[in-house]
Amino acid sequence: MIRSLLAAAAVSVAAITPAFAEPLKFAVTDIEGLEALQQEFGAFEAKLEELTGYEVDLFPVSSRTAAVEALKQDKVDLVLTGPAEYVVIKELTDAVIVTAWQRPNYFAQIVTLSDGPIKSVQDLKGKTVTFGSVGSTSQHLGPAQVLADFGLAYNTDYQPQIISRNLAVEALIRGDVQAVGMNEGHLRRIREAFPDTSFTVVARGRDLPNDILVARSDMDQEAVAAVKAAFVDHSAELMQAVLTGEDNQKFKGGFFLTQVDDSDYDYVRSMYATIGVDTSDFVGN
Repeated sequence: MIRSLLAAAAVSVAAITPAFAEPLKFAVTDIEGLEALQQEFGAFEAKLEELTGYEVDLFPVSSRTAAVEALKQDKVDLVLTGPAEYVVIKELTDAVIVTAWQRPNYFAQIVTLSDGPIKSVQDLKGKTVTFGSVGSTSQHLGPAQVLADFGLAYNTDYQPQIISRNLAVEALIRGDVQAVGMNEGHLRRIREAFPDTSFTVVARGRDLPNDILVARSDMDQEAVAAVKAAFVDHSAELMQAVLTGEDNQKFKGGFFLTQVDDSDYDYVRSMYATIGVDTSDFVGN
């Protein structure tokens, strides 16, 4: 009787655990170091293992370029990245979309002083506009595209500068620059940090494409299908696990989307064209 029960248990485990499967390596392009990766995604790692039957290992990468090399060398299977990084990763590795991770209120905007001389986007002609982290979707490419959508050409109608966000705001307050590109979350924190200063949004872009989880192009198809199924059938559980990370609060209120096309990121590709670069490499490399 005991032998029968043990045999049945072994069959049950085998049914949900792929035989001789290698662990799935999971990386995130904007988190450096294993400790930080574990803090943000340790609970997600455990939940994904539970739901797929595959062992999942967190794989730290030092940069977006390192993530590309890891994909090319089959050292990593799954990479979570932002929209600006995705279009380059896609071109360089032909990675496959698994699911999009929605970030609510994720859009770029152009911010000025409420009591300053800039009252409209057209007032920025001939002026200085600062952008944050070079190549960032919501701090650089997105805001530049917002201005382009309003008819202002990058590095022609205005002078772009790359300055860290807090320094840029201080320069804005002093009058050294006339506008700062940022996202909604950044503006919220800036208003908290500078309570005596009033800021105005003179231009807001469309919602930006979502962060995206990709798989290397030759990843085992059964494993890809198992991961996709987990996001479809257990999205609430996976999101709860994701939100245990402090930085991951940016996904709060969002959803996992599995019906995603590469063409959904053409708007990001247009951002690269706006600043005069292509998607064969990351901006700033």
